[in-house]
Formats: sequence, C-alpha cells, structure tokens
Amino acid sequence: MASNYIYNNRDHKFIIKEWLDGEKILGLKRFRDYLSIDDVDGILDQSLKVCRDVVAPTNDDGDTIGAIFKDGKVKLPPSFKKAYDFLQENGWGASNLDEDGEGTLPGLLSEAVREFTLGANPSLAPYVGLCGGVAAVIKAFGSPEQIEFFTPKMFEGVWEGTMCLTEPGGGSDVGDMTSKAYPTDDPKIYKLKGTKCFITGGDHDLTENIVHLVLARVDGAAPGTKGLSLFIVPKIWINEDGSLGESNDVSTVGIEHKLGLRGSSTAVLSFGEEGNCRGFLLGKAPDEKGIGQGMSQMFMMINNSRMDTGHSALAVATVAYNNAVHYAKERIQGRPFNNPKGNRVPIIQHEDIRRMLITQKATIEAMRAIIYKGFYYLDLIKFGDDPADISAAARSIEVITPLVKAYCSDQAWLMITEAIQVFGGYGFTEEYPVARQARDVKIYSIWEGTNFIQSLDLVGRKWSLNNGTVFKEWLMEIDKFIQANRNHDTFAREFELLEKALLAYREVYDTVLSYYKENIRLVPLYSTRILRITAELFGGYLLMQQALVAQEKLTQGNDDQDFYNGKIQTAKFYVNNIVPDVMATVQVIKEADTSAIDIPETAF
Repeated sequence: MASNYIYNNRDHKFIIKEWLDGEKILGLKRFRDYLSIDDVDGILDQSLKVCRDVVAPTNDDGDTIGAIFKDGKVKLPPSFKKAYDFLQENGWGASNLDEDGEGTLPGLLSEAVREFTLGANPSLAPYVGLCGGVAAVIKAFGSPEQIEFFTPKMFEGVWEGTMCLTEPGGGSDVGDMTSKAYPTDDPKIYKLKGTKCFITGGDHDLTENIVHLVLARVDGAAPGTKGLSLFIVPKIWINEDGSLGESNDVSTVGIEHKLGLRGSSTAVLSFGEEGNCRGFLLGKAPDEKGIGQGMSQMFMMINNSRMDTGHSALAVATVAYNNAVHYAKERIQGRPFNNPKGNRVPIIQHEDIRRMLITQKATIEAMRAIIYKGFYYLDLIKFGDDPADISAAARSIEVITPLVKAYCSDQAWLMITEAIQVFGGYGFTEEYPVARQARDVKIYSIWEGTNFIQSLDLVGRKWSLNNGTVFKEWLMEIDKFIQANRNHDTFAREFELLEKALLAYREVYDTVLSYYKENIRLVPLYSTRILRITAELFGGYLLMQQALVAQEKLTQGNDDQDFYNGKIQTAKFYVNNIVPDVMATVQVIKEADTSAIDIPETAF
C-alpha cells in the first residue's frame, strides 16, 4: 500500500540550512549563478511531493509483481517505467551525477532527493541512479570519443548502466575472477567471455539499452586484482552514428528470487557465449608487467555505491520508523503504568514503546548526520574552490565511507526490528508495511563489500593512511569539539561521556595496533565491533553539534519548538544510552578473548 510512505524533510532542511554550511556549498563557483540557500525548501518540498505522488504508488507493484524473467528477458511492472521516465525527464535522476551538467544539484541537495526516492520505492531507486554512476566513471576515465558516445544518453536515463564484478566463483575475492578479454584487430575493442552474477539492474525493459561496466582480465595479464581491466560492454551494440545495432552477445541466464527488493532485478549475465561479445577498453591496456587499471577505475563507483548503500538503508529504516510512530499514536491499548485504573491510552504513552521509538529516532538521526557530513565533504572535493578545504575533505571522507556503509546498514536492520516490535503481532504480518521494510533492508549489509570488509578497510587501511596521520587528525577534530564544550551549562554530562568514550577509543586503537604484532587473528575477530564503536563515537559527536544549534534556536524563540526540543532530547539519548557502548566494547576487546578462534570446528 502506497500509504505506507510516511516521510518528511524537516531534518534535511535543518542539516542543510542550520547545521552544515549549506550556504558555503551553494556559494561555490559551480552553483552560485543559479542556486542559493533560499532555493533549498522549494527543491526539497517539490521532490518529496514527486516521490509521494509518483514513486511511492509503484512500491506495491515492485513487491507483488516484481521483476519477471521469461524467455531470456526481464520485465518490470509497467508502473516502474512511468515513474522512472518522470524522474529522469524532470531532473530528479541521473543528470545530477553529471558534474558539468546544466542545473546539476550539489550532493547535499541531490542526495536528499535520492533519499526520498529510496524510501518511496527502494526497488526502483537503483535503476534511477545506476546509469548516472556508470556514466560518471566513463566520463572520469574514458577517451573523449567514449565520453561523447556513451555519457549523454546515460545521464539522460535513455540508456541504463550496471557494474559487473561478482562471479559465481568469486565474490568479495575479486582477484579470483575468471572473466577474460581478448584483443582484436581494433586496439580499442576486445572480445569478452565470462559470467557475472548478482548484477543489480542486469536486465530490464525500462530503457532501450544497458551499458555494462565489466571487470575482466586481458588474456596474459597479471593474476589477482592488479591484472584486471574495465570494459564498456553495451547489451545492444551501438553503431558509429549512435543508433542501436545488433545484439552484443550478452544474455540473461536468470534472476535471483530474493527476500526483498523484488522489483529490482538481480541478474546472472553471460558474456560471449557465441564468441561475439565486444567491449571498449576503458583507459590503458595492461602495462609490460600485466597490471591493468580496472580496479582503481571501478573503485570510484564502488566508493560512491558504498555511500549509496548506507543511504538506502537509512531511507528504508526511516519509513519503518515513521510508520511505527504513526501506529503508536493511533493504537489504543493498556493503561498507564503509574495509573493502572486509568483509561486506556495510545501505546506511545507507554515507557517501553517510547524507548523503542527514541532508539530508532536517535540512531536514524545519527546515521543521517554521518551520511550528510560525507556528502558535504564530497561536494567540497568535487566542486570546492579552496585547496585546503578540498584536501581536508578528501582525508575525512576516507574515514567516513566505511562507517556510512557498514554502521548504517547494520543499524537499519536492527531499527526495523524495533519498529516491528512497536506494531506487536501486526508487525509480523504483510498487511502492515514494516514487514516489507525488514525484507528490503537486509541486503544492504551484504552489498558493495560485506560489512566485515568495511571493518577491515577501517582498521587495516584507514587507521594507517599517511602513517596514521589521517585518522589521528580525525580523532583530534572530535577532541577539539569536546574540549571547547566540556563545561557547557546544559550538556556537561553529555560532553563528559563523549570525552570518556574518546579516551576509551584511543586505548583500543593502541591495543589493536599491538595485536598486529602479537596475534593478528584478533584484528579480524574484533574489527566489526571496532567499526561500530567508531561510528557511535562519531555519531555522538555530530548529534551534539546539532544539539548546540537546536539550543541556540530555542533561545532565539524560534517557532519550531517541538523540532528543536526533539533534537536536543534525541542527542542526549544517543550520548547517554548508545555512546557508552564504546566503553563497554573497548573493555571486551582489551580482554582479547579467543574462544571464537579456539573452539574446534566439529563443536559447531
């Protein structure tokens, strides 16, 4: 039922106009001639209305009809095509990923629009963004001819795109893939042969063509990830004049029958079964050592996709939370704990329901704060005018990306279980929307590198960037904020807890570095928990920034008293109830229990 799309944009307006320096982003040379801070409300209001009126009504079709595979082709619900075309044609889609495009929105705004789309129909949203993401990679690394040939129609959404990494025999271990590329008489064109699986949007009928970015190893190139190259492989071959030609020997073997996101086709694709699949090499051929450029090129899209995955999880969890609040205000059951003979009351008045709701609210707002801080940094990196700003943002986004992907997707699943609990038995039925959100959200902890991989990226790579200076600077930023506010009249307790959490985190940082020398298996054993507490520390820091802004607004007599009071209580709850997990987990890690390693396999 489309009525389950309950969303508002007040937090987004606060983030862009009151917390983060949205005026700075909109005042950058790239945007200042056609955007200003006064445009923010109108853009957010209009895009939310579009998602409510045009996109949300397609969500039921995605779940009940889904993607259908028949006779080697995938068909989507007819309503998807109408919504997809509307978004692309009216500037709410892939065109915003064209950094040089006319009227492009900065990420702070375009990603808010995308969040509304993701919440309205998470099965449709990947189609809307994929073509722009693939086009951006081609624009970054392609030849002028490739850019001119492919990207205009992809940014318009006329042609779709996919990223093809995973194979049946190689998922996260990308270096083991077996797809091959063979040179032809034309040095720009290779013949491709191989099978890719779990390809989001791998086949469908939304667009006239699909352009696949395929990782493959040029015959004779080096083993492992270093020998991979990236190829532009259209489903339908494109003639020199830009018209569509014959089939390019890309066949759909089947699609997955999934727990959720049923309207998003997840395909198994076969390239070159008949020996006639052609692809354009992106960038240079492997060098004399057989080293290709494919992984470094693909990582541009992988990192963006990791941000998008955490953002998707946030959107789905937000819909579940908003439905839980709506239900709790209407559902009459039970009597007050302090007045057992009183009248029956809405369940939102019960203490444990309030605990579940504020846990969701606080965690979701921490997730959104982390995510939009990342988008702010990305805007500075892409469009910034000040080299110092660009450099600082580039260093910070390195740390934030694994937090966005892993923390947000893990917590979204847990928050939706809380939403189900608010509904009670009704939450376990498909008649109420939160069951669908639970099914849809779970994939995000697996997509784009499992969350364990994100945690290893954090403790294995991000901690040691530039001999550890990048991460130490990041911690110093938090420390400076705490020291500047530790004696705050209203929030002294919260800043004391943040300071304790930071001190504990520094202990675990040193402890885990010692594990690399003493027992390296302890690092992967504890890495997922380290990522979680890193995000909790950062989330508490950001929510306290927001609380200070909200308090200032209250002292100014701002009309939106409930919103600002809510911001303050939410931040206090997060710091007092969630941030202490940092200290508890640090103690666990320092104990270095190895029972999970020591237990015999036969004992499981």
